[in-house]
Amino acid sequence: MGKALAAAAILIMATYQVNAQNGQAGIQEANTLVRGYFDSGTQLMYGIGALVGLIGAVKVYQKWNAGDPDTSKVAAAWFGSCIFLVVVATIIRSFFGI
Repeated sequence: MGKALAAAAILIMATYQVNAQNGQAGIQEANTLVRGYFDSGTQLMYGIGALVGLIGAVKVYQKWNAGDPDTSKVAAAWFGSCIFLVVVATIIRSFFGI
């Protein structure tokens, strides 16, 4: 009984065709989807950079009004982080040819 059931299961499975997606087509589709989202991601990075810049400007202004001696160091750090976000988005765009 067990051998007959196993043989029947093998015959049933053999009749079904397995339809798998071509690997190269799947990679190409993923590539297209990621490239489609890149412009939105770049705009998001620019928005985050603007928000970080505003927060940094307020922090530097507060330190400047308080008379802290390390105001220039803090200003350089905040300004550098904003520039970094913009440069990263630009470099990624040129590196991947998008």
